[in-house]
Amino acid sequence: MDSYDVIVVGAGAAGLFCAGIAGQLGKKVLVIDHSAVIGEKIRISGGGRCNFTNLHCGPSNFLSMNPHFVKSALSRYSSQDFIELVKKYGIAFHEKHKGQLFCDNSAKEIVQMLLSECELGKVKIQYPEEVQTINQCDTGWQVETNLGNYVSSNLVMATGGLPVPAIGASDFALTFAKKLEIPVISTRAALVPLAFTSGIFSKMEDFAGISFPVQISAGLKKKNYGTANFAEDLLITHKGLSGPAVLQASSYWQEGEPVQIEWLNQEKWETLTGNPENRLKTIDQLLIEFFPSKLAKEFATQLGLFGVKWAEVSNKNKELIINHLCRWSIKPAGTLGWNKAEVMVGGIDTKALEGKTMMVKKYPGLFFIGECVDVTGHLGGHNFQWAWSSAYVCANSLINAHSEKTHS
Repeated sequence: MDSYDVIVVGAGAAGLFCAGIAGQLGKKVLVIDHSAVIGEKIRISGGGRCNFTNLHCGPSNFLSMNPHFVKSALSRYSSQDFIELVKKYGIAFHEKHKGQLFCDNSAKEIVQMLLSECELGKVKIQYPEEVQTINQCDTGWQVETNLGNYVSSNLVMATGGLPVPAIGASDFALTFAKKLEIPVISTRAALVPLAFTSGIFSKMEDFAGISFPVQISAGLKKKNYGTANFAEDLLITHKGLSGPAVLQASSYWQEGEPVQIEWLNQEKWETLTGNPENRLKTIDQLLIEFFPSKLAKEFATQLGLFGVKWAEVSNKNKELIINHLCRWSIKPAGTLGWNKAEVMVGGIDTKALEGKTMMVKKYPGLFFIGECVDVTGHLGGHNFQWAWSSAYVCANSLINAHSEKTHS
């Protein structure tokens, strides 16, 4: 039976980064992954260019039942730290929007960088290999796979979340935690388009592809992740609504709740309609100032005011316009599911973990990192930064955990 200082289950962003650091710190490391291709989620992210971090990443960019949990890891390994590593490897990158950093060329460069870090640490990576059972033993943890048996004093679970099952996503870490009676927060798809069965537009397909800025808010149950507001672009699709605004809101939205969308800024609308020169313009003509022509006509028709001049609009209908376009509320039918989700909300309860090490309090030598933990970032590189930060603090704590055992 082969023996290691560290066994990492999962060769994604967090797993590979943790393994590389631990190996370079002198640990004998084995990484096991069930996928035929490792780092696939990194490769397809950001349209193939990987939004690998965000310049402004901080605790406020994350959801968790324990919002303070992320502070230690983010402070010990920041976005600037990862940027320096990217620069060290000569990977060209650019800022796209609100601090979001993307590779100029290909996300494969990030995958190769992680593999190079593992190579520097003499990390052994085995894939595809299926982990079948994991049990505690006198020396730590025993891992049995379809190809062999291994033991290690430290076990790192970095198997990710449930999004995109087509590339190997699974609930392996969550199932394993439950068997050990480690609490798990219920999961749901996040950063995912929202579906609507009726009520938005006459025919969704007629407006698919139209994008424009809105203000959106979601999340009414304060006992969970709270309420959040985002000013971003909304995209109409054949099946519902997407775009950065909706993806952000989806992380806070829960089934049965409405979302609120400010299609039209009330102050700007009142400024436009308060101009005497616009008295004889029709509602659809006025709405064209804010929306594409097709959409302006649709909204005017929904209001029953298509072709009606502003001077002829009653006070009741003026209020209707405000309620419909400035304070619009509707309940989505659901999300488009795990296949379209970028990340997962929920996961390993952070109350069971030490924030400075990512180790399970009840099980010395057992760590959970990355997406399988109940920490979910906003859109824009924050989830990758959590992978890097949680992996870093875990890898560095492995040294202390091992030395304590050695000298005891």
